[in-house]
Amino acid sequence: MDRFDAMQAFARVVEAGSFTRAAETLHVSRATVTQLVQQLEARLRVKLLHRTTRQVRVTEDGAAYYARVLRLLGDMEDAETSLSGASATPRGRLRVDVPAPFARTILVPALPAFHARFPEIRLDLGVSDRRVDLIGDNVDCVVRGGTITDLSLVARHVGDLALGVYAAPAYLQRMGTPAHPRELDDSHHRIVGFLWGRSGRTVSFPMHRGDEQVHAHGRYVVALDDGNAYLAAGLAGLGVLWLPDYMAAAHVAADELVPLFEDWRMAPMPLSVAYPPSRHVSAKLRAFIDWIAELVAVHAPVMPPRP
Repeated sequence: MDRFDAMQAFARVVEAGSFTRAAETLHVSRATVTQLVQQLEARLRVKLLHRTTRQVRVTEDGAAYYARVLRLLGDMEDAETSLSGASATPRGRLRVDVPAPFARTILVPALPAFHARFPEIRLDLGVSDRRVDLIGDNVDCVVRGGTITDLSLVARHVGDLALGVYAAPAYLQRMGTPAHPRELDDSHHRIVGFLWGRSGRTVSFPMHRGDEQVHAHGRYVVALDDGNAYLAAGLAGLGVLWLPDYMAAAHVAADELVPLFEDWRMAPMPLSVAYPPSRHVSAKLRAFIDWIAELVAVHAPVMPPRP
């Protein structure tokens, strides 16, 4: 048994959830993959996978072994890359999860330039605003706005997103224009709620003007956990929005959103790339993180305070 081939086969089965799909990606027969995994289990004297007629699931021991295998395979890939004359280009598969608005507005339009620079990196891109289990979902890293509170993750701060408050003209014509942030709490005004992570709670942002500070929560008629749907609800006139300026800019220019409370300030939202400490920080992951930092600096810089 070639242990490298066996570890690679095991990792592909975990990621694909199927011996057949793993065999297809490795360009070998299903019988070969099955035999390699069985030989690996026999050598380790541990059951790595639960097999049924319908699915393959990793065992607790298998999950721990998979994390170590990923590091070993990553180290081997980096070692080969460092010795190859063509290796200055990072290569391999990278599994990433990013917020929906960031993907639509900034990341996906820039992908042609990314692949021109790193033609050997294959991106598996998940697009969501939900909490991701990086180990269980086999994700290399996530891009997230807000403070990373999960101490089990390593987070690299890649930029800050300027924030503003906005509403659609149709909403303002129907409900009137609020003159003070407190009106969002104690009047007939409504917000669009954004549900943060698994808490089920809506997000609000502290605002200040000189020495005056307000933390308006508002009341909502709809709350959503997806950034694109959240923006669409605001554009439909369902309530007031707190948005990163990069999401609002095109809609403000098209008179689809109106900035509110422009003499008030909010702290910018930190943007980070997070990954588990057990995940090997390969050349391809470092290249992706550096590229995200460049994108944020160009497309979503923190603007100077509004006059």
